[in-house]
Amino acid sequence: MTAENQPNGGQAIVELLRRNGVDRVFTVPGESFLPVLDALHDAPDIALVVCRQEGGASMMAEAYAKTTGRPGVCFVTRGPGSANALAGVHVAAQDSTPLLVFVGQVPRGLQHREAWQEVDVSALFGSVVKWAADLQDVARLPECLSRAFATARSGRQGPVVLGLPEDLLFERTTPIDVGPAPVNQGYPSPQAMAQLRELLCEAQRPLAIVGGSGWNADCRAQLQAFAEAHALPVATAFRRQDRFDNQHPLYAGDAGLGMSPELAKLISEADLLIAIGTRLGDITTRHYELVDVPKPRQRLVHIHPDPQEPGRVRVPTLAICASVDGFVDAAAGLPSGPLPSEREAWVSRARSKREAWQRPTELPGQLQLGEIVAWLGERLPADAVISNGAGNYTLWVHRFYPFRAFGSQLAPTSGSMGYGLPAAIAAKLARPDRPAVCFAGDGCFQMTCQELATAVQYGANVIVIVVNNGSYGSIRMHQDKHYPGRRYGTDLVNPDMVALARAYGAGAARVEHTTQFAQAFEQALAADRPYLIELVIDPAILRP
Repeated sequence: MTAENQPNGGQAIVELLRRNGVDRVFTVPGESFLPVLDALHDAPDIALVVCRQEGGASMMAEAYAKTTGRPGVCFVTRGPGSANALAGVHVAAQDSTPLLVFVGQVPRGLQHREAWQEVDVSALFGSVVKWAADLQDVARLPECLSRAFATARSGRQGPVVLGLPEDLLFERTTPIDVGPAPVNQGYPSPQAMAQLRELLCEAQRPLAIVGGSGWNADCRAQLQAFAEAHALPVATAFRRQDRFDNQHPLYAGDAGLGMSPELAKLISEADLLIAIGTRLGDITTRHYELVDVPKPRQRLVHIHPDPQEPGRVRVPTLAICASVDGFVDAAAGLPSGPLPSEREAWVSRARSKREAWQRPTELPGQLQLGEIVAWLGERLPADAVISNGAGNYTLWVHRFYPFRAFGSQLAPTSGSMGYGLPAAIAAKLARPDRPAVCFAGDGCFQMTCQELATAVQYGANVIVIVVNNGSYGSIRMHQDKHYPGRRYGTDLVNPDMVALARAYGAGAARVEHTTQFAQAFEQALAADRPYLIELVIDPAILRP
């Protein structure tokens, strides 16, 4: 084969993406990786989504990974581009999402001289990702990309960042002869499952808390079978509500921000906690108060794909290193024993308290956000995708919307503002047949509102519900608590949201009364373009 017929570095990268099942790439283009863009031009099976800011691009790639179950892929340029992309990389790290971010780098001969826009990939991303490196040899691209895919997907999933020196992408290399990278998963031992069964048979008040990544619809069905066989109430970890049907009789609620006081009591009073996939982080355990550190009051079974996680913060009764897929496969066939005397009352208590907590509250003002969210739960199909970023408005979404199907929730456990719109766009591109509804506060929306242009360009007809209270409401709530009467820096002067959406080419409507919402939402569903609904809410209302 002549040198002219050999693939260059950019072409080799695109071929390796194809062989690892990548069908969509998100980017803000940069001259630092033009050979990759040129190779994508000749790859009709890999769609290219050009975003308006690298933070939006990395968040879309992260949400696309959650929606499809495959690693998300994002290309950004060096310096300011990579700095912007860090927002989505951090979401992927805390959400345990497989994500590959490629950073176009300065040529190898210019590195370590602070050349124009040069960035040290390892230094910038190293503390956040599973692996960060600058590639230096075009011949090693198959090795390095295979490692990147395997690292992102194996164990506790997460992000990988690779720097691509510009000159490397032009160099010729040999044809690609490797297949897809392997995924390494752990499985529970028979001895561990036997011990788990003993603990379940002895427990009067067991509770499972499920979360983390690596789930799919089959996993969830097996989890449900396991819970039903053992009369096991199930709570979901922070922003992992789609891991269990929120209308199932065994659903106990979500252990997140604004947690039900009754669920907090259930966690505290349980005599056996089974943590599946979740790290049992600070939000899920109410800043580590509900599950003591280092020795919990409850017997604790901690199942996690990272062998370093169980025992990292707390000493569990039983530690199981296994993927959620591997664990629920074993658990679904675990024989059940006779139920202890207290179990029926415990299950009934969990269900009744959760049902009471999910009833919409009535607050001052003409617009009742709880009623609107509950109405959406009845109007939308179970597989509709609900996304959000961060802010007090999320308390209504997590409390009153019933997440019924797997993949119906996209929300950052990192608490990143601006996530909702890029996530909804990614979900709509991945599953055009499903409604994709983004909730955002006025401050949250304006972090990434420019991605409305991306939605319009690619026909991602998302519905954006902006809860406008004219402030950074979450920060204002804490400010009012700690410094009463000294509000400062938390009020916002906003643009006309309806006019802004229409300027981008989206439809829009403003709703100031609860009774106006249903008609506006039906118009949004029928529209052949993205649609924004602005909800004007009393600034004094900060929680349900």
